[in-house]
Amino acid sequence: MTDDVVENTLTGSAELIAGGALSPVELMDATLRRIEAISGTHAYISVSAEQAMDVARASETMIAAGHRLGPLHGVPIALKDNIDVRGEITTAGSKILADHRPDADAAVVRRLRGAGAIIVGKTNMHEFAWGGTSANPHHGNVCNPWDTSRMPGGSSGGSGVAVATRACAGALGTDTGGSVRLPAALNGVTGLRPTIGRVSNAGVVPLAWSMDTVGPMARTAADVAALFTVLAGFDPDDAGSVDRGTVEYSRDLDRGVDGLRIGVIEDYSLHHVQPAVEKSVRDALEVLVGAGARTVDVTIPDIEGNISAQLTIEAAEPSTYHQRWLRERPQDYGDDVRLLLEAGELLLATQYLQAQRYRALLREQATAALAHADVLVCPTLPFAATPLGETRVEITPGAPEDMLSAIMQFTGLPSLTGLPAISVPCGFDADGLPVGMQLIGRPFDEATLLRAAAALQAHTGFHRAVPPLVTAAS
Repeated sequence: MTDDVVENTLTGSAELIAGGALSPVELMDATLRRIEAISGTHAYISVSAEQAMDVARASETMIAAGHRLGPLHGVPIALKDNIDVRGEITTAGSKILADHRPDADAAVVRRLRGAGAIIVGKTNMHEFAWGGTSANPHHGNVCNPWDTSRMPGGSSGGSGVAVATRACAGALGTDTGGSVRLPAALNGVTGLRPTIGRVSNAGVVPLAWSMDTVGPMARTAADVAALFTVLAGFDPDDAGSVDRGTVEYSRDLDRGVDGLRIGVIEDYSLHHVQPAVEKSVRDALEVLVGAGARTVDVTIPDIEGNISAQLTIEAAEPSTYHQRWLRERPQDYGDDVRLLLEAGELLLATQYLQAQRYRALLREQATAALAHADVLVCPTLPFAATPLGETRVEITPGAPEDMLSAIMQFTGLPSLTGLPAISVPCGFDADGLPVGMQLIGRPFDEATLLRAAAALQAHTGFHRAVPPLVTAAS
């Protein structure tokens, strides 16, 4: 057997398996070897090696008998460890849930299994998803495969690293304030935050329930589209689920972007960013314009308030969920998360309500902007991966800023408004660290975002770049 098969994309592996050219057992064996080889990144909290191999053998038997469960048959998928798997410990990256064994699969897990996917393990994360670095005192700090002295973004950092290192074909994360998009950008992969309510949250440990959503991560837009087609849909067991029809999200990926209007938000889209980030996004825009798209200037007058509002909501709602544990088991939280939860309890009801009023205003203004553009553009975050353990970052030289606020500079707009957004690789800085571009779309129009991301990837090779850690592990 050879480990080279993990270099196939998710859709490539699925096609090879369906055609009998690749064995699910061979792919799973190579995936488990790769997981072991990159174990120093702390990307995984737990690996279901024996069970995954058993399912792979069963998948191979089914293929030989002419049966195929669905489009992901035999493909290894990883899950962020706040997503329930029946009988498997789901810690949410915490000590508090160290012995938590759910008695049912999360809705998204049922959908994956129904499509034939094989769950290979649970990925590491920022504790209870409340943070953007994936520094975890209980399971180890997740390391960036492009430079293991750097952070991978969070809170779905383990999923981002697992995808980038080919230690799974695709992964699920959760995104509240940017937790799919941030690690996608910093690890050089593609990550989608769906429209709020498009994917079920049933069976997922919450952070801030009014902004939480599960989202797919993979190396290419085509891979993300394949995962999203399986995940999207109404779920009566989730009170926030929206009963809206879905489509086959892979069908229009080759349409290109001729005539697509890309909205550049005045005094926002390319402001207050590191030079390498600005250059990478501008270069990517030129590529899309060369492919037939055009840029248009749009305004969102009150966008500057989005970080404050997001921090308010993302502090108050988690503190409500954690209130009992915070009183009974405060010593079991990591210091950073405990301080954030304690701070959330100090917020006034008026502050929370004002933040919610602002959300309504921001959504109205973003919707108005999207009447003049098909998508909006900005970086995913304004800087490249920072050293592990840093709590401040310099976007402007000599002016350090709070890391959490800086991380949310661009991801807050979709999170607060509930709009879909995708992060797609668009370049590298001078240190060889990935840069991500964020595209934001209209409600339930993930298809346009995926098409635009696919067009960029058709004309660039950033998504095919291999982290140094992968080369060392191969």
